[in-house]
Amino acid sequence: MTKQFSDLGISAPILQALTALNIVEPTEIQQKTIPLLLRNTTDLVGIAKTGTGKTAAFGLPLLQLVSTEVATIQAVILVPTRELGHQIFSNLESFGKNISGISIVSTCGGVPIKPQIERLKQPTHILVATPGRLVDLIQRQAIDLSATAFLVLDEADEMVSILKESLDEIVASLPKNHKTILFSATLPGTIKQLIQNYLNKNVVQINADMETVGNQGIQHQYVVVEPIEKLEVLMHFLNSKEGERGIIFCKTKAAVNKLAKNLAINRFSSGAIHGSLTQGIRDRIMEQFREGHINILVATDLAARGIDVKEVSYVVNYHLPDTYENYVHRSGRTARAGGEGLSLTVLQQEEVAQIADFEKELGITFHPFQKPSELSIENNNTLLWAKQIFKTKPNHDVDAELKTKIKTIFHHLTKEELVEKVLANYLLQNKVITVEKPEKKVKKN
Repeated sequence: MTKQFSDLGISAPILQALTALNIVEPTEIQQKTIPLLLRNTTDLVGIAKTGTGKTAAFGLPLLQLVSTEVATIQAVILVPTRELGHQIFSNLESFGKNISGISIVSTCGGVPIKPQIERLKQPTHILVATPGRLVDLIQRQAIDLSATAFLVLDEADEMVSILKESLDEIVASLPKNHKTILFSATLPGTIKQLIQNYLNKNVVQINADMETVGNQGIQHQYVVVEPIEKLEVLMHFLNSKEGERGIIFCKTKAAVNKLAKNLAINRFSSGAIHGSLTQGIRDRIMEQFREGHINILVATDLAARGIDVKEVSYVVNYHLPDTYENYVHRSGRTARAGGEGLSLTVLQQEEVAQIADFEKELGITFHPFQKPSELSIENNNTLLWAKQIFKTKPNHDVDAELKTKIKTIFHHLTKEELVEKVLANYLLQNKVITVEKPEKKVKKN
């Protein structure tokens, strides 16, 4: 029999909020962690792939365990990026909307600190923060963590380097008997060391949803291309997904900018985010993506953390990720909340051998993706050219007399004839193959 949230010990106000959000059945990680956290007897490590409901796994128990009668920060949730912090803050607000007097605050970097300091002067029960901003607040003596009972490290594998520098200072501000809850999609050696250094020796480890990356709904595929055809193959794929939302991952900020520029030239509905953009620009582009105003997001690994959009139907690894952990996080952006999705990796021939390593390490199977033919790519390029013309805004600065002369040249042509001539001119200029002709058979005597 399938468990319900009520079976896990979740209180009525939170159950009402979950029902209103149409969250009915707990995921595996939620079933395993929520009862343990509600008992509040031990540190906990949760290992589960992206998209398996980790926020609710620790968020629901925290909402239930904090006391709204006490005006102190009782739980701190550390996250690697402001985007993820915003997502968790929004989720907790939704989960706790029926809890009278609950106060949740987000204090992440990238925005002015003074308004956050002012906000912290008011009662706060749960704090969501990036490590750097929290350390800044501690050093300014603008925050009191002396009554904090819970420290959550979410997406710990993505902020190991940050935590190395800041965790000592953060932990020193907490009571000695605080509980630590660590969640991660993977368990590399650096995380094992962190667990050994900062968590109780009797820590409980929970593994859930580990049989596949994210869930069963992700198709893992790869396509092998020559460097010169990489962009054209990508645009052919994107045209086949017109109207669907997807994320393209690049290794570097420069690669994100270059690809985003090419997509804009070809009139794809797209935006780009990376760490060098201002927080305001990143927030605006993320909001456009969430609201469906743009369909394609080009991003670096860290900048895309915190994207939780159910309708992302595909992910493209334009560059092979450096680590297995990054592949887990990338592919986990699609097929969320039980949906289905495609994770397509674009490879050069010398990278193909690495696919076997990813399969072995992550327990998944990659299937070849059929590369489009030369004719199909040429046809797609022609369609993109037509789309560019259609979406080009008229130039009202052109001399009126010149416009009249041009119109006179074309005035006797029908729309169909004009299209035929413009298309023929494009094909001639670009020497495009229009039809694949079968080879002539040589008649033998």
